[in-house]
Amino acid sequence: MELQELYSLYKKYPSVQTDTRKLNPGDIFFALKGANFNGNQFAQQAIEAGAALAVIDEKEFETGGKTILVNDVLKILQQLAAYHRQQFSVPVIAITGSNGKTTTRGLIHAVLATTYKIYTTESNLNNHIGVPLTILRIKDDVQMAVIEMGANHIGEIASYCRIAQPTYGLITNCGKAHLEGFGSEEGVRKGKGELYDYLRSNNGTAFVMWDYDYLRNMSKGIPKIITYGTKDAGIDGNVLESEPFLQMEISKGAAITSIKTQLVGEYNLPNVLAAVAVGKYFNVPDEKIRVAIENYFPFNNRSQWINKGTNKIILDAYNANPASMELAIKNFTKMHASNKVLVLGSMAELGEQSKHEHQVIVDLIRKYKWKEVALIGGDFMKTDHPFQRFENAEQAKEWFLQQHFENTYLLFKGSRSMQMEKILEPPSPPAGGG
Repeated sequence: MELQELYSLYKKYPSVQTDTRKLNPGDIFFALKGANFNGNQFAQQAIEAGAALAVIDEKEFETGGKTILVNDVLKILQQLAAYHRQQFSVPVIAITGSNGKTTTRGLIHAVLATTYKIYTTESNLNNHIGVPLTILRIKDDVQMAVIEMGANHIGEIASYCRIAQPTYGLITNCGKAHLEGFGSEEGVRKGKGELYDYLRSNNGTAFVMWDYDYLRNMSKGIPKIITYGTKDAGIDGNVLESEPFLQMEISKGAAITSIKTQLVGEYNLPNVLAAVAVGKYFNVPDEKIRVAIENYFPFNNRSQWINKGTNKIILDAYNANPASMELAIKNFTKMHASNKVLVLGSMAELGEQSKHEHQVIVDLIRKYKWKEVALIGGDFMKTDHPFQRFENAEQAKEWFLQQHFENTYLLFKGSRSMQMEKILEPPSPPAGGG
């Protein structure tokens, strides 16, 4: 089937799904394959559940007139998204980086949504499947789109740019994340910098955190650069207060005296400044920018502040890498509390440097005084330290439930694979007798 023909069917049935559990009647089901699943096997189930069509790439799963056989379902999904993107000429802002991209994307969306009809990445759909799905959710009423792009190897961001074709871009930062795929911190910069490469080659505009010399250098040659930072930028801002939430001022570029956010940590300052810079560039009124940022709440275990009894908990368990872990710990040390507990899960995808980077975090922790420290899983198990040591979150939960902390500040942080939030879940009720 020709791409244009498939696109005509998509316009007739403009809702795409890759998971039969989330399927609604009238959706087009794309039967993706992975290492441990084959979506082709669910094509018939999708049709029976009301799918208008099922796109498959294995002939044996053809059923009547509601299946469309293609060479590669993933490739056709990506091609369809790129073709759909070409049908509208509105600002498309791509966001990537090692840390803070989801929060930055959420803040920017909140600011722009006060004035424009915005489509943006949902949840964590920022990969080779999520980016095309995000594009295909864009309707004819779009005025802007904000697309988050995650990556763990060279060439990935470039491939997403070919699909999303951004006119604007923002790299939050480049740190020691996904070193297993990128090879080194320089590899991270090269990989994330593919967004700048696309903007440079396609007359794009970049929003650049001017405090970071490496982003200044990486962005050279981009036709238009909008800057934000703590000094010498188009939008300047500084921290006023950070306990428990970040309060900041805009000292240059916007008539906003202070912004009282719902975000934990000074490390969120660049994320907020990015949202202010984008809002100002697209003529969102200053007061709307302030209100939108103040009303933005983090979600999905990202720097969430939880009051639980007499305890104060920072749950930052969506992801972790050496840079974000260090920032979170240092921010935690600045909080005024006599009892502080660290519960840290290991950091994933650091390759050959993993043990070293975990030891660096251990050495940092040893510089401060804590009520308790628990280190969990992965290469924390291979480091030299005097702290509590657990293989997984389940073991840590057993320990945690026995502590009965009171009037204590606690920081929970770790990579997504560690599922640190499970430690805070209520204990399972005992099995009933009969």
